[in-house]
Amino acid sequence: MTTSNLPETWRPTLAPVLQTPPLRALGDFLNAEESSGKTIYPPRGQRLAALEITALSDVRVVILGQDPYHGPGQAHGIAFSVQDGVKVPPSLVNIYKELETDLGIPRARHGNLTRWAQQGVLLLNNALTVEAANAGSHQGRGWEQFTDAAVAAVAARPDPTVFMLWGSHAQKKAARVAGLSDGPHLVLKAPHPSPLSAYHGFFGSRPFSQANAFLEAHGRGTIDWRV
Repeated sequence: MTTSNLPETWRPTLAPVLQTPPLRALGDFLNAEESSGKTIYPPRGQRLAALEITALSDVRVVILGQDPYHGPGQAHGIAFSVQDGVKVPPSLVNIYKELETDLGIPRARHGNLTRWAQQGVLLLNNALTVEAANAGSHQGRGWEQFTDAAVAAVAARPDPTVFMLWGSHAQKKAARVAGLSDGPHLVLKAPHPSPLSAYHGFFGSRPFSQANAFLEAHGRGTIDWRV
């Protein structure tokens, strides 16, 4: 990954991060993995899709995932989202269930969340790549510094923004918003929507209605959460 691959609005903030030793090491690691014949998801050209679709100046909501889906044809660079025609993963099924309970929006039959991203919902994973069939395999390889910087860039802006932090990995990034949560931002923490934890507080957390109420109260409109 080079600075030329970065979307224009994110470049001033994230280009310097790419020059740091951890990100240089990450680039070498990814090249070596692919050269050895390993399959990496999402494919090249899609790894920064969340940043390409949602400009920094347009971010109204941040939803943080852990790492991309590791099955064939699933990951396309947007956290929790899958390509059209791909079976909706269990975590997203649970997100849709909560959305239906919260706002009465019927559960979608597809899992493509691009429409959210186009409205200013930054759907960003903690790590932006993963080895096929090996969940969490690229955690700790350097992506965290990059995505920390992206979250910090959003938090540093004066525009009131909602941060939905689902699960421990996302909540570790809460420090990037700490000190600002009493100012322009709203931080919503809940367990991860995976089947293992959704019943421990994700269901019933009503993040979507809370987000819209906050955005509307601060003059930033609302998100149409239908997909």
